[in-house]
Amino acid sequence: MVDDQLSRVFAALADPTRRDIVARLAVSDATVGELADPYDVSVQAVSKHIKVLTDAGLVSQSKDAQRRPCHLEADVFDLMTKWIARYRQQAQARYERLDAVLAEMRGDDRPSHHRHLEQGAAS
Repeated sequence: MVDDQLSRVFAALADPTRRDIVARLAVSDATVGELADPYDVSVQAVSKHIKVLTDAGLVSQSKDAQRRPCHLEADVFDLMTKWIARYRQQAQARYERLDAVLAEMRGDDRPSHHRHLEQGAAS
């Protein structure tokens, strides 16, 4: 189920207009009309973008008298961050193992990135 939501989130964020809407909602809540203002599209088109973001769990709408402000659901970013962090850690571990193998092949007991740092500092 988490993977399904993650797929919906990444699919929703694949569109540059939706990413811009998310960035604007990170600053403050806004109505669909307010969100539509800077774009050369109809309010209905922005409503469709909001629906995709809502279906992905990124945005919610509340009723405030006559207004229906959109709100960014920041908790969804925790899901994305954890997913990305897991694969970043795995990739980092692979690079560190590769550095160790290369250092061993050179007969150096330090990984190559440490030697490069020292060479850069000496220049």
